[in-house]
Formats: sequence, structure tokens, C-alpha cells
Amino acid sequence: MMAATKRIALGAVVTALIAGLAGCSGPDAGVAGPGSGGVKKQTPGAEGNSPAAAPKGAVKLIGDGSTAFTGVQPKLPAVKRLKPGQKPPQFVVFSWDGAGEDSQKLFSHFRAVAKKYDAKMTYFLSGVYLLPEEKKALYEPPQHAAGRSDIGFNDTEGIRATLKELRAAWLDGNEIGTHFNGHFCGPDGGVGTWSVEEWKSEISQAKAFVKGWKTNAPALKAEAPLPFDYDKELIGARTPCLEGQKNMVAAARTMGFRYDSSGVGNQVWPAKKDGIWDLPLQLVPVPGRAFETLSMDYNFMFNQSGTKTQGDPGQHSYWGNQMRDGLLQAFGRAYNGNRAPLIIGNHFESWNGGTYMRAVEETIKTVCTQQDVRCVSFRQLADWLDAQDPATLAKLGTLKVGEAPKPGWPAFLAGTAPGKPAASPVPARPADQPAGQGAGSGAE
Repeated sequence: MMAATKRIALGAVVTALIAGLAGCSGPDAGVAGPGSGGVKKQTPGAEGNSPAAAPKGAVKLIGDGSTAFTGVQPKLPAVKRLKPGQKPPQFVVFSWDGAGEDSQKLFSHFRAVAKKYDAKMTYFLSGVYLLPEEKKALYEPPQHAAGRSDIGFNDTEGIRATLKELRAAWLDGNEIGTHFNGHFCGPDGGVGTWSVEEWKSEISQAKAFVKGWKTNAPALKAEAPLPFDYDKELIGARTPCLEGQKNMVAAARTMGFRYDSSGVGNQVWPAKKDGIWDLPLQLVPVPGRAFETLSMDYNFMFNQSGTKTQGDPGQHSYWGNQMRDGLLQAFGRAYNGNRAPLIIGNHFESWNGGTYMRAVEETIKTVCTQQDVRCVSFRQLADWLDAQDPATLAKLGTLKVGEAPKPGWPAFLAGTAPGKPAASPVPARPADQPAGQGAGSGAE
């Protein structure tokens, strides 16, 4: 069964499954989440109108029918270059590592949350979540025996449930990236030791499991295909434990990738590295403590309860509030300062009583409804960055974390947004405190 990184079992029965695709413009077939009435932003999107969806029936099966070309992805905004004097949007990317639907049903829940607050997200799918346990020998991980995976594999109903959410997520305008396969970390055969050629094998296998689930799980042959060509859809990734970035990028840039989110960085404007966009997780405040940590649920947990995924119940509410407030402080110093995109990473997990899932949801609710904020996928962010004048991006890139624009800069960098509170200052990190405590030893 799928382990969801921490070996959480999948539900045995999933009902109301998608029977077939009615074209990209068909109604949403996903699970209806709470409060799905929708909240509109205060101003319309600057990027313009969404491109037209493919006509109904425009489905071209690929390979064994596990995937299909269904036309242009619906619900994506057109991308435009900033005009002279125009303030850049505040981009926020919520991303999910693993991205499988298990008995917690967090994939379907947050897909509904995203729709409610007009957000698009990136789901980094682990390929083995579409590979049944009985076919595990098909996976040949680098430096490990065939059939080995540190996050397990899946069962038929788990694959069915995950496929349902992947279909609906893409039709909602979200992105399906990759978290690769076996989630191997550490010095003993972990992804940090893999060569460029080994990474090419891992990427190819991750794609193959998505493109061949009907063959590998024959009980699901009657299921509808995923509505995208994964060879074209897959343009970015995050490595397990943020390890092995250098060789992975060297492999990925030859395989159509346009960005990577496996690094550690600050809240500054991104730049290309080795030919692709480097969109790292970021160091953000930990309110009440004199250091910053990575903008990911696992790292907040690591700094609060260590390796215990279910620590002191009396601290659960405080810990969740601490993560939420840290993310909001990070948002505020960007929104009122350099407008650098905020990158947030998560897992579909109920660590410490689910307090981090609450923190993320409250963050989405707070930031995605604000003026000039775009909660987008990594694909959408990369598209926007590619459309901009390189000179403008270079100028933005000179601004430090939370730095106010300098006098004489273009009008779009002057002042703060009206009616918004100033960002809380971040306490200085003591000299003996490493940057991002917990990031190097526990980042997922």
C-alpha cells in the first residue's frame, strides 16, 4: 500500500469515481469540499482571460490509454508582460509532495479549498503511487534492488482514488509535477548520491508509471485516462528530502524540465540556474524563536516536536498557529516589500493532530483573497517569469528579503499596498544558529 511518505494506509473503498471524460470542458467530477461556493479576488487577474477549453470529445488516447491529449488545459490565465510602471503581482505557490489520495482524503479536501479561494497549486506526484504492490518489481531504483521503495507502493483502490484527484486537479487548472519514486534519502544509496544517468532512469520510470497504469493495474482498464500528455505536462519537480539537486537538474534539463523546487533559498526574486528556473523553498520566520526554517510543514514540525510526528497534544494548536503566523509574516514582508514570490511546500499528512493542514488552509484563506495576489502553480509562475523583460527581473532581483524599494526606482516598486499591515520584523539569527534549523536534516 501507499505509505504517503510516512506509511499511511489507503482507504479500502472509494465511491463516486469518474466513469469517463466528457472532454476538458466537462463538469468537475471531483469530491465536493466544504464551502465550495467560491471566493472572488478583489480585482480581476492582470493576465487576462483564460484560454478556451478543448471541445467535448477532443480526446486522443496515448499509449495504452492511461493518458490522453484533450487539448489546452482549461482554467489557465493568459500571460502578459508587465507594462512600464506596473507593480508586479504577489505570487504565492502552494505545492504538495507525494500527492496521493489516501484514507485521510486530504488531496480532495485541498483541491476543494483551492477552488474556493481561486488558487492553483502544484501536485508533485510520486510515480509509485500509481504502481500496485504486486507489480513492484517493475520499479528498478538506482543503487537499490528492484521492488524497493521507502514509501511503499499502492493498492487498486488507492490508485483509483489518486487517479480521480489527478484528473480533477488538472481540469481545475492545477499542475502535476513529480516527486519521483522511492523517496530514498540519506548517504546509503539516497538520491543525493545518484549520478546524472541514474536520475535519468528515475525520471523515466516516474513518467512510465503515470503513462502505463492501465497496463500495470489491469483491474482499472475501464477507468478514464488522465487528461494530459505527461511527456508535455511534466516540467518540474522537487527531490526527496531536497537531496541530489545538482545531478537531478543536469538530467532533467535534457528531459523537458523548465524549473526545479529542490533548493533552499531566501525570499528574493528567482533566477535561472543551469538553464531552468530555480524556485526553491524559502527561509521564513518561526515566530517566538530566533531563527528561520524552511517554508514547509515538515520543517516546522521538526523544529517543534523533532522526529515525533505526534508530539505533545497540548502543543498542537500552538504549533499550527506558529506555522501559520510564520507564513503570514513571510507573505507580509514580500507583499509590502520586494514582491518576491512566496514558495510553500506541504505533505498530505496529519502530523501533530493535523495542525499543519489547518495552518496551511488558514494561510490560503488569508493570502489568496487579497488584492494583487496570485496563488499559482509553478508552471504558471515559470510562464509569467519567461514572459517578462529580463532587465526588469534583474532589477527586482537586487532587492533583499523584505527590502523596501529605493528612491528613484520605477513607480511599480514604490510604496506599500494601501490598507495592508506592515510585515512583522524577523528576529536576527544568532551566530551559532545555522540557517534553516532542521532544513538540512529533515526536509522532505
